[in-house]
Amino acid sequence: MAKASKTRASKQSYISPSQLIIEGFETPFTQKLDATNRWVQLAHRIPWDSIVSIYETQMRNSVTGASHINGRVVLGCIIIKHTCGFSDEETILQIQENMYMQYFIGYSSFSHEVPFDSSLFVEIRKRLGVELLNAINNKIVELSTVVAKKEVSKPERNNAGDNNNPPTQENSNNLTNPPLEEKKQEEEEGITHKGKLLVDATACPQDIAYPTDLNLLNDAREKSEELIDLIYVASLHGEKKPRTYREKAREYYLTTAMKKNKSRKEIRRAIRKQLNYLQRNLSHIERLHQAYKGKTTLDERQQTYLYVIKELYAQQRKMYDEKTHSIEDRIVSIHQPHVRPIVRGKQKSKVEFGAKIQLSLVAGYAFLDVLSWDAFNEGTMLLLAIENYKARMGYYPKEVAADKIYCNRDNRKRLKEMGITLKAKPLGRPKAVETEHVSPGERNPIEGKFGQAKARYGLGRIKARLSETSESWIASIILVLNLVKLAGQVPFCLMVKWMENYLNYRMTKMKCLTFSVDPN
Repeated sequence: MAKASKTRASKQSYISPSQLIIEGFETPFTQKLDATNRWVQLAHRIPWDSIVSIYETQMRNSVTGASHINGRVVLGCIIIKHTCGFSDEETILQIQENMYMQYFIGYSSFSHEVPFDSSLFVEIRKRLGVELLNAINNKIVELSTVVAKKEVSKPERNNAGDNNNPPTQENSNNLTNPPLEEKKQEEEEGITHKGKLLVDATACPQDIAYPTDLNLLNDAREKSEELIDLIYVASLHGEKKPRTYREKAREYYLTTAMKKNKSRKEIRRAIRKQLNYLQRNLSHIERLHQAYKGKTTLDERQQTYLYVIKELYAQQRKMYDEKTHSIEDRIVSIHQPHVRPIVRGKQKSKVEFGAKIQLSLVAGYAFLDVLSWDAFNEGTMLLLAIENYKARMGYYPKEVAADKIYCNRDNRKRLKEMGITLKAKPLGRPKAVETEHVSPGERNPIEGKFGQAKARYGLGRIKARLSETSESWIASIILVLNLVKLAGQVPFCLMVKWMENYLNYRMTKMKCLTFSVDPN
């Protein structure tokens, strides 16, 4: 039997590139947008009016001068970036080339221009902040339960042929009114406990090199040499420049650092030499500063580096003299001094370097309760998560599932007084028949959220450098997790029905639409 030939991706004959002209290339822009596209679906399921109003209010209170960028464009770009895992530059390029992404961020027609320069992402993350992103996240989750109920309970509303009752701005969003009636009914019925709360904590590693004492001292020494070069002025300090022995210091560092197997004695000797070189450089900087009579030639960023280097030297000198490897508020990066070591005790890595967060999971939606650069005991944060649950939902949870570190005696006693069932392993010797033991896999949803956020959306490697931009990065990922959940919550047939009715109404009023969606 003859062997079947492989299917080819393209059977077009080869054409020399010199014969191709861009004017003759066929494009699909004369066609309608595909209603099944993920960006089209997600664009119609996000309560843009509500979340953009929160953003606009924050910008009006904090920004003066020239007008800021459209709120939907900013939030849409942040969502696209973390959903696809793009860099700042790649996000802007993808939006410039993709008409579906431009539709998602609110463009009325395809444009070859970029939304904004990619460097503005840093300023955007500074302006957004954790509080604003959490407010937007809470708003999305609060309004997400309304969509299906409105569409199912009123299927004939906004009928395509009923032009007497056109879809209003309220109807066009389908997410603008929170379920106030449901909350009032629950309050009247006296419901005080309802729902289930999952709580857990994890670390969000920063994108830094693994810190060792020797490498940190070498980085600090090299940065101190740069500061000496900036401060030294021949006309002010004399023709003889302070000696830093930078070539010898680099040689001594590489002699030990490049060894595959290093003994403790060799490492300690190398650390002592780097400490001495760094001490000499800091004394030179102090002496050079005296010639300026209280003034300095360093800018704010360089002064921050100098302060960090001095603090790092003090910490490393103390650990060297006391022969210990632990110190409070230990600096693990001179470029990101806010990063702290978080002891996790995991098999893959016992220590991670970054922020520590606590998430609450309610009905599949994640809430960021705690974000701290210092390690904290999870047991002290359980009651905070419960109070946050009550603030969001209007009642306490009926059940709480948490890791054993949350379930100390004080928390167990407090939850029992509040009438909340704790799904956790009981204290003491295991009983023959477990009655309140957490069932296998009961905490899998929140563990899965962590895995999804780290493997798919970049929570396992935070690439922002500043503390505020890193916090905004983390909060944005939590927001994207909930948007992914929201995108799959509502039956698509109901959303297509609304889209068809709304587009028919718009076409009747405007006679034309640059963007149109095919409901079929």
